Amino acid sequence: MALLADDAKDRAEQLLLLTERLTEYIAEETRRIEAREPPLSGAQADEKNRMVNAYRLELTRIKHDRTLIEGAPAALLDKLKHRTNTLHERLALHETALGAVKLVTEGLVQAMAEETARQRGGSAGYGARGTIEGPSGPIPTIVDRSA
Repeated sequence: MALLADDAKDRAEQLLLLTERLTEYIAEETRRIEAREPPLSGAQADEKNRMVNAYRLELTRIKHDRTLIEGAPAALLDKLKHRTNTLHERLALHETALGAVKLVTEGLVQAMAEETARQRGGSAGYGARGTIEGPSGPIPTIVDRSA
């Protein structure tokens, strides 16, 4: 969904509002990650996704046709640049927070996989023919605080 603007000033104003709102959403998501709360969901998540897509599409349009924004007042363009820099700063913080979550999650998955392998590997015994036999059915895996 592209922005519907009358002129360059209108487009810059809409893009400024979109940038500010996206910055708020990114800041809120980062706060939720750091507070270990669930991510945005429902209508908020849908709105954020629509805004991200509109922002991406509009930046692509402007990149291909600079005249869409060139006629906007210099003060408005400076404000837009400032807000865009703020958005990029918030996105960098968001990326760092997501990286930390990813690292912890991958560590937990690795620990569970190692514990499962340890529990399953230790249960093999000798069979009637003197060879080591694996389990014949499903093996329950216990993952507790000691895992």
